[in-house]
Amino acid sequence: MHHPRNALQALAGRPLRFLWSAWPWRSLAYLLSGAVFGAAAALAISIALTAGVVAAVALAAVAVVPCGLVAGRFERWRLRLVDRAPAADPHERPGAPGPRAWLRTRLREQATWREAGYTLLSVLALWWVDLGAIAIGGAVPGVLLSAPFQPDTPLSLGLPLALAGAVIMPTAAYPITAWAGARATMARALLGSPDPELAEVVRSRARLVDAFEIERRRIERDLHDGAQQRLVTLALKLGMARLDLEPGSPAAERVAEAHEEAMQALAELRELIRGVHPRILTDLGLPEAVLDVAGRSPVPAEVDIVLPRRLPTATEVTAYFVVSEALANVAKHSRAARCLIRGRLTRETLVMEISDDGGGGADPASGTELAGLADRVAVLSGTMSLSSPAGGPTILRVEIPCA
Repeated sequence: MHHPRNALQALAGRPLRFLWSAWPWRSLAYLLSGAVFGAAAALAISIALTAGVVAAVALAAVAVVPCGLVAGRFERWRLRLVDRAPAADPHERPGAPGPRAWLRTRLREQATWREAGYTLLSVLALWWVDLGAIAIGGAVPGVLLSAPFQPDTPLSLGLPLALAGAVIMPTAAYPITAWAGARATMARALLGSPDPELAEVVRSRARLVDAFEIERRRIERDLHDGAQQRLVTLALKLGMARLDLEPGSPAAERVAEAHEEAMQALAELRELIRGVHPRILTDLGLPEAVLDVAGRSPVPAEVDIVLPRRLPTATEVTAYFVVSEALANVAKHSRAARCLIRGRLTRETLVMEISDDGGGGADPASGTELAGLADRVAVLSGTMSLSSPAGGPTILRVEIPCA
């Protein structure tokens, strides 16, 4: 037998069987508790207003976040009256112990402000709608049931009307349950965690990013400690062999050519290693790594990156390759004389801006480089925007969450 998960499913299933279930009573309890909560909050606001508008506004500004957190938890608990599936807590666990870390985490979460907004909506409007739904559902049956007690209604008419009211009273369950289900759906959307399947996709993507980064670092380590060292040894031996041969002899010329080829291969391998995963990024962090790549840029680049600490590895790697690709694009397309690389950590989000004084006119849809950068940033739930009016300047802005 199929058991409905929530009140709306029960209402849409079998309307007659629905009347004999517990869902009408659960829906009524849901709306009544919401009305009581809203009325109590409205009364508290009215009392606060007696102290003056300025004081009430100041008190509301201080209390909106904690009240929203408490109300959100209460609303998620109340949802169990009309929805068997529990609403998961959308809040993150603070990254460090202590009240300051907890408060900092809560203030930057969207869930906190959704809870505050939902609380204000409940106090200002929703509890009135709750009472209205109950009143509308019970209005006609209530009037009919009260007919025998009306002084101008004869008993011979009042009793049949009361009987009719008792017969149709169960129909009040339909509008009450419909509104209770609609309100619960809205509450779940605003106060619950994201869809479990979507959340799992996000977690899976994060795991893939971590696994990919671990593999990149393994490849970099193998190339650095294996192939590069062999090429260095080969270049040294060829250089020593050149010294042992008579200058100008055919053998000396061939060894010299081989030595130059080995040095060129070593340079290309080092560039490849830097492209896979730069060692300086692992050892010294993002600011020093960006200084290194800016120092090798054909276009003079000024670096202004100030970070309070080392960032997550995936964030640093993504930011580094964004800067590398952006500098390559500046050198190839912008005709710029100089560029500026700026980075700050703002509310646990890394904000990078790469600007140049070139001719502008860059179109993000015209090539794959910028699209690839946007995809790389999006993997970490970041965003990328490009401003490049004709005549310049061009500003590439990237925001990557670090929490």
